Amino acid sequence: MENLRNELNDIQYRAATAIDGASLIIAGAGSGKTRTLTYRIACMISQGIDPQNILALTFTNKAANEMRERIKSIVGKQNSYRLWMGTFHSIFSRILRSEPDATGYTANFTIYDTADSRSLIKSIINELGYDETKYKPNEIQSKISKAKNALVTPGAYAANAKLIEEDQKQKKPYIFNIYSSYAQKCKLANAMDFDDLLLNTNILFRSNADILEKYQNQFRYILIDEYQDTNYSQYLIIKKLAEKHGNVCVVGDDAQSIYAFRGARIENILNFRNDYPGYKEFKLEENYRSTQTIVNAANSIIKNNTYQLKKKCFSKGEIGEKVGLINAYTDQEEGFLIANSITETVRRKRISYSDFAILYRTNAQSRIFEDALRRKNIPYKIYGGLSFYQRAEIKDFIAYLRLCVNHNDDEAFKRIINYPARGIGNTTMERLQTLANEEQKSLFDAVKSENIALSGIKSSTQKKMYEFVEFIENFTSKAFVDDAFEFAKNLAMESGIIADLKQDVSVEGKSRYENIESLINGIKEFCDNQKALIDNQSDFVTTINEYLDNIALITDADSEKEEDIDKVSLMTVHQAKGLEYGYIYIAGMEENIFPNPGSEMSLNELEEERRLFYVALTRAKTKVNISFAQSRYRWGKLEYNKISRFVCEIDEQFLETKSDLELSNDKSDSDNTGNNFEKIISPARTVTTVIKRPHITQHTLPANFIMSDYRDVRIGMRIEHDRFGYGKVVDIDKYEPDGKMVVMFDDNSKRTLLFKYAKIRIVK
Repeated sequence: MENLRNELNDIQYRAATAIDGASLIIAGAGSGKTRTLTYRIACMISQGIDPQNILALTFTNKAANEMRERIKSIVGKQNSYRLWMGTFHSIFSRILRSEPDATGYTANFTIYDTADSRSLIKSIINELGYDETKYKPNEIQSKISKAKNALVTPGAYAANAKLIEEDQKQKKPYIFNIYSSYAQKCKLANAMDFDDLLLNTNILFRSNADILEKYQNQFRYILIDEYQDTNYSQYLIIKKLAEKHGNVCVVGDDAQSIYAFRGARIENILNFRNDYPGYKEFKLEENYRSTQTIVNAANSIIKNNTYQLKKKCFSKGEIGEKVGLINAYTDQEEGFLIANSITETVRRKRISYSDFAILYRTNAQSRIFEDALRRKNIPYKIYGGLSFYQRAEIKDFIAYLRLCVNHNDDEAFKRIINYPARGIGNTTMERLQTLANEEQKSLFDAVKSENIALSGIKSSTQKKMYEFVEFIENFTSKAFVDDAFEFAKNLAMESGIIADLKQDVSVEGKSRYENIESLINGIKEFCDNQKALIDNQSDFVTTINEYLDNIALITDADSEKEEDIDKVSLMTVHQAKGLEYGYIYIAGMEENIFPNPGSEMSLNELEEERRLFYVALTRAKTKVNISFAQSRYRWGKLEYNKISRFVCEIDEQFLETKSDLELSNDKSDSDNTGNNFEKIISPARTVTTVIKRPHITQHTLPANFIMSDYRDVRIGMRIEHDRFGYGKVVDIDKYEPDGKMVVMFDDNSKRTLLFKYAKIRIVK
């Protein structure tokens, strides 16, 4: 308890020690919520609460592992190991595997990732003879996911007149058929997707009062991180588990609720007080991450939201630099200016590239910044790209491992039946699938069917398939007893995968071989870590099914590799949630980009966009720069943009300057009367935000205007610009197409122009 006093501030201490009853911890960005949660758990254990009676739920493995490591340092390894701590999906997977008799699945069910799920849906669409251009697998997958998170089963979906009518209006009347077939095939394959882990846990507790009571008695104390991100399905599970003892502690920040598109419900945290009368509330408002200026700028944004739990975040750190504004003429110039700013800051402050992140609203925006960073030789990494576990060779080998553990896994079977090549083509697989459908068997069992001779598959091909099945069965006998590392290494060798990869001597082939080696090394590390958790008992064995369960639930944030460390990070704002960097660039801050098109349709959508901007701002520790382009191409057409309303909502005292903001929607300047204000009216607010802007003189080009070669431009020369008129060149950065010059124009505006886009004439 003395350590708690030293490690926590007053409100954190009170939140950590109020362990009985319901507690709502409203944790602002950078306010030390993980530390508070960690010490709360340590406090429980130190007071004699059995770690097995504590359930702690997070949204990433990374967060769970960090908390477990901190707890281990306080209360010891054994106590931390016995905690039920992990992601929602990993904990509920563990519960479902423990109750096979009640679920109808075996304990070794496979967890389908997004790619597996989409592949199966695509197969079903083709089997049912539907038009794939109308029934797009991605859209159907999203529709099914949404239904599951609302606890709508296939039968309930087919009986729901509103859902059926909605599908008919969208000219996709047979979605319920696809959903029903998908559920049947997953059950036959002994497989669950991510949404099933939540849906089936709800069904398990709803249909088995004794099992629910068992876990209610076990989990006397429940803690949930990032509660604002929970969906309806997660909310109900938590509510059921907490019914008996009422010791539930949720931590979250309504101002960072940004996942409505995934089913997250901000109402869960806003209505906590109604669900748990007599609850205690703690507001963690001191920000330990960001400067005072960044925190105050973020406050000035989020105060405009109607639906929120009021709090006033503050920082006792340094005042810090004001929020910078990068006003680019084009989106290409925006990329150049950001890259140049990073180079200059790294040189001037002698810091690492890993201190920088460029955030944008959509993935499509990354190309501009990738191009700009490459030209400057700045190393970078993109979040949300192809993760290690999604690479073809990795998925191939993992499919071997999965099939050894679960013979009914049809998606794994289809992936590897002809890898390495065995001469088994599409026609053979279609005939085998038909046989499997007729006999209601998995593809693996269909190979052993007495009727395979009648399927039309050649006898020589049957023999090859049977040899493959025998090979898998031989390894299955070892899957649940052998050390995972030894098992995987032997399987890689004996399956022919290693030999096949060694034959490809290209750079790409070598990379694929190295990736498999890296995976095998990762399995070894996993085994060693598991053994270390229980004090290196000599007879302890980690089997391959335990490893598969671990990686099935891994996220991109959990799998960052060492070689990715010293690079500028590029990602959407959604992907930046939970991360922090010294220097943040928030790019493309224009209407119809951020906020996203369509966000004006409802107050709720607009407020979620504002929360997203708030999240972007609060990722920064030292400095935020906001960039926007006056023009950018869309489908080959140059469009002129208005600055985002969210930039205009930042209190002007926290901005470096607003004197050069261009807010007009088109190239012409409608404000020619000397009035130097542009009004931006937010449909979500009754207040009109007024931004000061410069008066721009209209410039008419002379008939004899001929563009000059940029290589002839020199500092001190007088030039004429096609839009901004006359000015004097005051600085030049390299004579190359992507070089730039700084011009002081006659209207006293100072502008940076890229040579390759600037239309200028040297005035003789």
